[in-house]
Amino acid sequence: MTVAMATQEKTITIKIDGKQVKTASGATILEAAREAGIRIPTLCYHPRLSIVGSCRVCMVAVEGMKGVVPACATPARDEMVIKTDAPEVLSARRMAVELLLSTHPLNCEDCESNGKCELQALAIELEVEEPRFGRSLEKKPIDERHPFFLHDPNKCIQCGRCVRACREIAVNDVWCLSGRSSSSSISTFFDEPMENTGCLSCGECVSLCPTGALTTKLEKPIVPPGDVKVTRTICPWCGVGCTLDLHTMGNKIVEVTSPPEAPANKGSLCVKGRYGYEFVNHPSRLTKPLIRVKPKGESTFQEEAWHMDFREASWNEVLNLVAQRLAEIKKEYGPESLAGFSSAKTTNEDNYVMQRFVRQVLGSNNIDHCARL
Repeated sequence: MTVAMATQEKTITIKIDGKQVKTASGATILEAAREAGIRIPTLCYHPRLSIVGSCRVCMVAVEGMKGVVPACATPARDEMVIKTDAPEVLSARRMAVELLLSTHPLNCEDCESNGKCELQALAIELEVEEPRFGRSLEKKPIDERHPFFLHDPNKCIQCGRCVRACREIAVNDVWCLSGRSSSSSISTFFDEPMENTGCLSCGECVSLCPTGALTTKLEKPIVPPGDVKVTRTICPWCGVGCTLDLHTMGNKIVEVTSPPEAPANKGSLCVKGRYGYEFVNHPSRLTKPLIRVKPKGESTFQEEAWHMDFREASWNEVLNLVAQRLAEIKKEYGPESLAGFSSAKTTNEDNYVMQRFVRQVLGSNNIDHCARL
């Protein structure tokens, strides 16, 4: 056997809802179904996180196995026959959703996650309107101690996605599952305030929460998803090149997310990328170039520096003025009197052009970058 044959990945063939599906050996039923375009609903599962199989929503029936099994945690085996829509499967899913709704608020219209809540969507899909087991709602206080997001334990379904996101993606371990049985809840260790936990405020837990248990505190109107426009762009805060999806309504950003297929960040963001967008519409932000104008009357050099007036100008006027002053300084004092300083907020290409401009156009080797400091 050659090395290539030994290392070649083995494939297996299974049947899902009558459809022949080829998948890699070791894949789960859920992974095989998703590769084949067959939908199996989930709540606790996320492709970026480890598998816990706690919500029991992804149940399927497997020929030769007793009862139903969780698709996210069951390995696919060669010639396995699986049904995702058998009566016992749909009954098990409805049971799981009804149990979750028995302790979950049903005022979806007032929830920030209305229209985006995975539990809400699943209840509609399975036609679950009122839980058969009655309602047992214990009003718990909303934790507002974090500067950027709210934690509403009343809406938590204890899927553990926030715990795993913090531990496995952010590698920070802020959240934990405390208590047992019906008294269990998601909290920080020893219920410490966020400022004492080492939280990075990256919002990874918020982005992966399937309900409205973790939501942003920044002003965000509750609007139907169809009224929000999504524009893909690059984060302006540093040169890493993280991909952003800007959710805008009118001319205002209401939310920032990141797609999981983003090449640089795989859907993760830092605190600046996720929450630092209010500067875009800040009233103090300059929207037009300004040129310094000397104040009227006699004044010393220091007074001029501190009391300069400004006037608005066009980009052409400003660029021509800068080019003229650079040429004058170079002619009078020599190229070594000029220097360039570039920014980590721009792209690698922009920084390359900047150093080429300083070296070849200005004739100076005085070029530096803020990331070196």
